[in-house]
Amino acid sequence: MNASQLPIKEYAEYYFKYINVLEEVTLLEELEISLHDFIRFVQNIPMDKFDYRYAEGKWTIKEIIQHVIDTERIFAYRALRISRNDKTPLPGFDENDYIDNTDANSRSIQALLTEFSAVRHSNIYLFKSFSNVQLERMGMASNAGVSVRAIGFIMIGHQKHHQKVFEERYF
Repeated sequence: MNASQLPIKEYAEYYFKYINVLEEVTLLEELEISLHDFIRFVQNIPMDKFDYRYAEGKWTIKEIIQHVIDTERIFAYRALRISRNDKTPLPGFDENDYIDNTDANSRSIQALLTEFSAVRHSNIYLFKSFSNVQLERMGMASNAGVSVRAIGFIMIGHQKHHQKVFEERYF
């Protein structure tokens, strides 16, 4: 299955902006491709931009990378719980509270990219372990229904969304 075939009933309308940009990609293939694309993309950002904020109160590139890492971990946790048929509704999270409680700006880009790579590789193995039944399984997260496979596509689309923000607002 590719992202364009994912029924809209498998995710909240809010996530359409992430899934819509993926078009014909398949989940496992794009989890791997987008990992390498993101690392290459970030490595080509000029060093003086990593601590730059395009406006007061906006995140730096380092903080955005940390946000992508944190969010991917949360999405993976949701996917795991739902895949195991856990019916517990899973709460949302406040992304600003998470960033406010990191030290992303004191970290090196290499450390952030290494962590992102480790998290994504772990998630690739996680999604490879799911059967088709598990991938199609639905659960509740952030007060909305979502399937395990939709969560995987959302991970990828979320990363690509932030890459686009880098291009539009930081260069």
